[in-house]
Amino acid sequence: MKLNFRMFATIASLFVLFMLAACGGSNDTASDASGESGAVSGKIGVVSFMTGSGAAYGEAITNGLELAEKELDEAGEVDVELVIEDSAGEPDQALSVTQKLINSEDVVGIIGPTLSTEMEVVGPVADQNGVPIMGTSNTAEGIPQIGEYVFRDSIPETQAIPASVEKAIEEYDAKKVAIMYGNDDVFTKAGYDAMKDAAEDLGLEELTTQTFQIGQSDYKAQLSKIKQMEPDLILCSALYNEGAVIMKQARSMGIDVPFVGGNGFNSPEVIEIAGDAADGLIVATPWFTKKDDQKVQDFVSTYKDEFGKEPDQFAAQAYDGLYLMAEGLKNAGEADRDELRDAIAEIDGFEGVLGDISFDEDGDVVMDPTVLIIEDGEFKEMK
Repeated sequence: MKLNFRMFATIASLFVLFMLAACGGSNDTASDASGESGAVSGKIGVVSFMTGSGAAYGEAITNGLELAEKELDEAGEVDVELVIEDSAGEPDQALSVTQKLINSEDVVGIIGPTLSTEMEVVGPVADQNGVPIMGTSNTAEGIPQIGEYVFRDSIPETQAIPASVEKAIEEYDAKKVAIMYGNDDVFTKAGYDAMKDAAEDLGLEELTTQTFQIGQSDYKAQLSKIKQMEPDLILCSALYNEGAVIMKQARSMGIDVPFVGGNGFNSPEVIEIAGDAADGLIVATPWFTKKDDQKVQDFVSTYKDEFGKEPDQFAAQAYDGLYLMAEGLKNAGEADRDELRDAIAEIDGFEGVLGDISFDEDGDVVMDPTVLIIEDGEFKEMK
């Protein structure tokens, strides 16, 4: 009996020591995963269009992300570190830098890339590798349907364009339209599809459809045909560089009807490039700098102090995008890719600067757009 008791006591002592060691080890691990402050920490990769013809998009996006990162760091609930890579708007380069981020064990999720054309290449790879990826500027149809790890907080053209076309019809009693679109880009082609569907659904007569390419500088041939048709509206799916030049040339040719633009048109750069010719452009967006909302006005004020100008839609969507990733990390409780994916999917009614944000079963954003028009050189809400 004495021997058995001694053996039992020894085993019990060893068990207690083992449990203490295990608890101590667990605490150390949690401390490492959560950082010194106890906050959940994780690196978020960013693939952004920072050089090339669409660099203004990338600048706005990275500005919004960096401001959100700074605020999150100050708040202390989540410790997020950005790892930013340049895609130059090229799908091959976007894929290369995305693979680099995926291969980094420290990167728990990815924001970007900027263009839908890039996301169509990058999204499947992120999904296959189980890395949550969030588009903050992709509006082509089918992006979230790429896979269960793919999300976006940017309103798709299929939601935004019908809203802006309907508002234009109400305002101008429009019945006839001409359509222009870039036919060599997934994003602008998706915009065209949404415009064509909206025109048909709303009973508009389509007079003509004219196409162009990215980087084109002369649109007089297309605009001459449109002018002859005398449309009430011109629906145009373009990135801001081409869109601004199209409007400038249209006004110089005496075409003064309103333009309804896709998501790529929704940038202050259109006003910078086109000047007064930008007046009459109608777009639908979740973002409006003059919205009567304290959260919006605080963001606008802080952004202006930090970067010397007002945030555009792309800055706002990126800003909310990082906050959504941080919310996912906080709710997941650890920097785990699978747990982060599930936590993001469950976000419902998140209060961002864009409004109340939720995701549907595909990972697509659920949000109401606001219709804006450029008047006297600035975006104004169409009531």
